[in-house]
Amino acid sequence: MSATVLDGTAVSHSLLDATAARAAAFAASSGRTPTLATVLVGDDPASRTYVKMKRSRCAKVGIGSRAVELPASTTTEQLVAAISALSADPTVDGILLQHPVPAHVDERAAFEAIAPGKDVDGVTMHSFAAMAFGEPGFHSCTPGGILRLLDAYDLPLTGRRAVVIGRSPILGKPVGMLLLARDATVTYCHSRTADLAEAVREADVVVAAVGRPELVRGEWVKPGAVVVDAGYNPGNVGDVEHAAAAERAGHITPVPGGVGPMTIAVLLEQTVRAAEAGR
Repeated sequence: MSATVLDGTAVSHSLLDATAARAAAFAASSGRTPTLATVLVGDDPASRTYVKMKRSRCAKVGIGSRAVELPASTTTEQLVAAISALSADPTVDGILLQHPVPAHVDERAAFEAIAPGKDVDGVTMHSFAAMAFGEPGFHSCTPGGILRLLDAYDLPLTGRRAVVIGRSPILGKPVGMLLLARDATVTYCHSRTADLAEAVREADVVVAAVGRPELVRGEWVKPGAVVVDAGYNPGNVGDVEHAAAAERAGHITPVPGGVGPMTIAVLLEQTVRAAEAGR
């Protein structure tokens, strides 16, 4: 058996087309474009590349972008002040703080300075609570993108055993909440889980998001399972041993081209939704 590829690039194009149409409609009715502010602290090359890519994608769908670049010496207080100013600015609809920030900065304090109505990256405690309780709000972009990708392929979640490998507050934990809201039975695992292989073998859905190259071995995968590889490591290597897993899985995401494009598409869609809600 060879798994069906969950093509995030193709699915994201449909979402981006719809987002572009909504952005144009908003601009026509309000007289301004939806705007995403990106905040970059320091000069990490990878972070700078990610921000540049997100701003380029904004332009392609008719979303304005405002770049706020701060030196690596920026304190927590200075960063919180900058984000608070963006939160109070009526011409800014969404705020993205590129992470990680320098080690001396309290990242959680910075995230919490983002107004809930502008948290289009879904990183605040307010957004997490909304995901956990099924209330209106913005999803963390990667988890939200994963659910949309599964929906695009009409993959059922009700009653399925789902294993989430990873416990980060913006990926592992929220994707588990979103799966639980779809009536999946969710087990959280991580790099220190005893007998991780056995947990994976019982899973109908596996979401790997721990940041360790090929941690999930192909032989662990249950035949016919859905495998979502949300990891990205140097050399275009995910958290799953892809070739071996694809021989057993029913559906699998590629790395790259799976989860990544969906993450950006959800970010932009949520920015337009924030603009619509705030007008």
